Amino acid sequence: MSSDGNSELGQFLKARRAEVSPSAVGLPETGAQRRVKGLRREEVALLASISPDYYTRIEQGRRQASAPVLDTLARVLRLTEEERGYLFELAGKDAARPRRRSAQKVLPALRRMLDELTTSPAFVLGRGMDVLAWNRMATVLLADFERLPEKKRNYLWLLFSDPVFKSLHRDWEPMARTAVAMLRMEAGRDPHDQRMAALVGELSLRDEDFRRWWGDHRVTARDRGSKVLKHPVAGELTLDWDALTCAADPDQQLVVWTAEPGSPSHDGLLLLSSWAASSDRSGADR
Repeated sequence: MSSDGNSELGQFLKARRAEVSPSAVGLPETGAQRRVKGLRREEVALLASISPDYYTRIEQGRRQASAPVLDTLARVLRLTEEERGYLFELAGKDAARPRRRSAQKVLPALRRMLDELTTSPAFVLGRGMDVLAWNRMATVLLADFERLPEKKRNYLWLLFSDPVFKSLHRDWEPMARTAVAMLRMEAGRDPHDQRMAALVGELSLRDEDFRRWWGDHRVTARDRGSKVLKHPVAGELTLDWDALTCAADPDQQLVVWTAEPGSPSHDGLLLLSSWAASSDRSGADR
């Protein structure tokens, strides 16, 4: 690639970012202070979760971009299918589309396990932290997943976009940062997952914290941890969680929340279980 800053790729990127207004991607307008039309380089880098220096080098022809980075830039700059193909052609990369996977369905065995857990909140997470299934305790503790639109049944989306779900978590910030790092690790294993890319794009535009933490590029495994919740019925609960990977489908994990037997949090879960059973009976009597 040319290093004189006038490469075709650089000129194309510069022209496309000039056509995207900050307000269109959720960034504030700064009126007369803006000296460039459209997005600045650092704003494109922010939305693409890469460093400003990295993006500048790409635009100046001093650095080759990988296919996943090009795909992210195409999304940030809102390129058409033809423009995306042209971008990859200029970069000398294969422009294969990100994979559109079929919707996941919870495995029957996991569904049966959920039904057997009557005093522990539990749910099944799929790719990109989609909530595929849940038990009654997860509904009364966390959210009525059944009433949510299917595309919003996503743990990370709820953490950043649902005020009630967010306020339930007493330790929201460290927990949310950990969740972002978990998604980042998953995205690294499958950078062409279109649904996950759409989730990251939506949250990047909606939430400044997500945008910043996604840009940190921190990663961590999703296996176990603890949370502190403040529930209107059960009170404050300190719960341990374990994510058990399904051998038949590694993209599905059974997540179970438990408390130390005899602890106030364990008593709180028993109270919540009793309350849920009473609510179910009352609803059946009406």
